[in-house]
Amino acid sequence: MANVDLIFKIAGIGILIAVLHVVLKNAGKDELAQLATLAGVIVVLLWVIPLLAGLFDQVKSVFRLF
Repeated sequence: MANVDLIFKIAGIGILIAVLHVVLKNAGKDELAQLATLAGVIVVLLWVIPLLAGLFDQVKSVFRLF
């Protein structure tokens, strides 16, 4: 169930960043809009990278690649 929560968190961040990007872009703050989008991508990557590391560890243990 934790992975479902993570999917909802990622979707929430995506919606929030999309709205923020549109608002900033319409206000003429294109650089800040790009910076906000980059910050959103970095936050999501910080959540996903540990899960990918765990997946690779499981694959290595299944195929006994230690």
